[in-house]
Amino acid sequence: MTRRDALMQVINCLHAEIAALKANDIAALEQVTAAKLGHIQTIAANDDDLPPSAEIRALAAEANRLNETARIYVNLMTANVRRRLQDLAGHGMGTYQAGPYAA
Repeated sequence: MTRRDALMQVINCLHAEIAALKANDIAALEQVTAAKLGHIQTIAANDDDLPPSAEIRALAAEANRLNETARIYVNLMTANVRRRLQDLAGHGMGTYQAGPYAA
């Protein structure tokens, strides 16, 4: 598999990963993440020390953009879980209470 083919597979996996995150499908997320990591290893193994072509740079930029999108979804999910756990523990923001300087 060429670097280009592996990058295309990484991009496809990132699209599937984002879809799994949106659907909260943990099994699909585990499967597609493992596939993505395998393709990344293929890219690393095919490093022939040649400078990347414009197409490879564009594909890598697209993969990076999709990875950032996936990271944002993960961070949002993490924040929601944190907020829920804090609410359950009684440490959430709760209701507003006037401070000592309230009129």
